Amino acid sequence: MRQQLLLFFVLIGLSSCEDKSSPSAAMAPKVQVVELQTQEVSVYKDFVGQVYGYKDIPIRTRVEGYLEGMYFQEGNLVSQGDLLYVVDPNPLKEAVAAAQSELARAEINRDKAISDFNRIEPLAKISAVSQRDLDAAVAQKDGTQQVVEAAKAQLRLAQINLGYSSIEAPVDGVIGKTQAQVGEFVGRSPNPVILNTVSTIDSLRVEFFITEGDYLAWTKRSKSTSDLNNELQLVLSDGSIFPHKGKVKFINREVDAVTGTLLIQSIFPNPDRVVRPGQFARVRAEVNTISDALLVPQRCVSEIQGVFNVMRVNNEGKAERVNVELGEPYMDYFIVKTGLSKNDKVIFEGLQRAKSGAQVDAEVVDFKSQVKAQ
Repeated sequence: MRQQLLLFFVLIGLSSCEDKSSPSAAMAPKVQVVELQTQEVSVYKDFVGQVYGYKDIPIRTRVEGYLEGMYFQEGNLVSQGDLLYVVDPNPLKEAVAAAQSELARAEINRDKAISDFNRIEPLAKISAVSQRDLDAAVAQKDGTQQVVEAAKAQLRLAQINLGYSSIEAPVDGVIGKTQAQVGEFVGRSPNPVILNTVSTIDSLRVEFFITEGDYLAWTKRSKSTSDLNNELQLVLSDGSIFPHKGKVKFINREVDAVTGTLLIQSIFPNPDRVVRPGQFARVRAEVNTISDALLVPQRCVSEIQGVFNVMRVNNEGKAERVNVELGEPYMDYFIVKTGLSKNDKVIFEGLQRAKSGAQVDAEVVDFKSQVKAQ
């Protein structure tokens, strides 16, 4: 009986071992792979930009006094020549009146000097008066004429200052928030001198800085710096692309010795006046073109302690971990510098099921980018 029971347990053990070694237990995991290809890509880079109006004109008061009137709505469009502010003109009118009186007195003195000269000149010809008297009459006539010219200049200056009491819009544009209210004394520090700003926003100035390396890479694509007029894109704070392209207006003459950057100023049309001065934006510029870039989808790449790697399926159908050196991102790809070659099969789906050195069941799929081309 004991021998029969022993034989029974041995047979059970042998059958369990056969189950563990069955082919179904060692089936290769299924994965999806993409076959890497090369293509020409344009490499873009984003730079932090500062948005300005095409013209940002500060509205200054050139005379001091109490602000008597404000004739615009803050934030609205104004036209060149529109009346914006009026500074109390009464002291300036008094200055004009005083200058007019001074001119009148100078003209009276001049007329008297001319009359004296006209009387003395014929007498001097017959030696009825001395030459000294004649010279004095000539000097008096000429001197009073100069006094008249000086009085006229003072009157013109007083009239100009009176004109400054009415402040008009220098350009067409959008006017901002006023820095002074009616009744406030203006024109003398610490009181407001700059009352407001008018910005022309049909076009925008966007300034940004690039590094020396970016500048050199940029210029290598062009024969001269005058050819750096590539179309620029404006990326707004919500990530959307501004529909109108920009152009480089000028490149500053020198690299900042402290920051090692170079100022670039660009111009963007803004016909709908959507973008306003001061908004945050990024300027996207094409900095390089690679004719045969090897692209790998970003989701295929893993990073371990700063080292990037992918899982590649070799010719034997086994997965292997490969370290790669990556270049710039392009859409939802990475540009591969080293580690992979054209036609390599890289695991796209099923990374968690694939182990390095293990057999896998690979299915080749087409990767379709979810990002629109620049």
